[in-house]
Amino acid sequence: MRTPDFFIVGHQKCGTTALYMMLSAHPQIFMPDVKEPWFFALELRSRFGAPGSPSRPVTLEAYLSLFADAAPGQRAGEASPQYIRSETAARQIAELRPDARIIAILREPAAFLRSLHLQLVATHIESEKDFVKAISLEDARRRGKRIPRRSISPQSLLYSDHVRYVEQLRRLRESFPAEQLLVLIYDDFRRDNEGTVRQVLRFLDVDDTLPVQTIETQPLKAVRSMPLHRLRRAIRKAGLHPAKKGRIARAIDAVAPPRLRSDDLSAMFRRVAYTAQSPADEQLMRKLRRRYKSEVVALSEYLDRDLVKLWGYDELD
Repeated sequence: MRTPDFFIVGHQKCGTTALYMMLSAHPQIFMPDVKEPWFFALELRSRFGAPGSPSRPVTLEAYLSLFADAAPGQRAGEASPQYIRSETAARQIAELRPDARIIAILREPAAFLRSLHLQLVATHIESEKDFVKAISLEDARRRGKRIPRRSISPQSLLYSDHVRYVEQLRRLRESFPAEQLLVLIYDDFRRDNEGTVRQVLRFLDVDDTLPVQTIETQPLKAVRSMPLHRLRRAIRKAGLHPAKKGRIARAIDAVAPPRLRSDDLSAMFRRVAYTAQSPADEQLMRKLRRRYKSEVVALSEYLDRDLVKLWGYDELD
């Protein structure tokens, strides 16, 4: 069976979705419709749900079937941003494809964690919508306390574990030679979307002269009302699994006409439950940057690039 030739391993909220979509459009590249199969990061998978769903294969045969439609001349790849955090993924990927090419994207830590927090709230992994409070809960959560009851991925709530950049890159280098690893910086991707994608295409040994359709994903809305956010999720799940509808979803079905449930109600939910992201709390951002400055210094030395200056860490008092 066909095995993937390359892997986008992360991080989350660093442009992996946009890169996945742009590479998928290239005629010499095949990427499955399932963006994040997580096959090599079993320890980070959901605590709930059916483990053998098509989007989360648990057997090698099921995983490789995702690439069955790749043409003989195409490069096949997948994007699971969680792989970079996994302690086993790099080694397991190397066992399957020792010649695989690996792509990682890194972002300034404070901005990365702020964006990650918004994502975790949106996906019901995080229940604390206040970023400051969520960060302060990390020590308790490391001890198994204050974890949201229905959080599907409690490991993701240990925010500082995401920013172990040098440790993560060294883990990749233990399994792959340097020429098979491409480390991108999010700032470069944002500044020159097309140029960065062409760099990736050259890394993958495919035609980098073809037109590139640049893509920019929409910024997440902040959650204004957690009860309504959870209610919207319940309604969506009820739509996907009618036999499992709860009392609230059945009540909405009884009183609301179909058009209201599908269009107007959804629009009302979005207006009431969500809001535009508020400006970053600069005091907190500076505090986080001080906390992670040593990591940025180490990363600068590891990559031989002055990220301290690029990310403004040289201006910290």
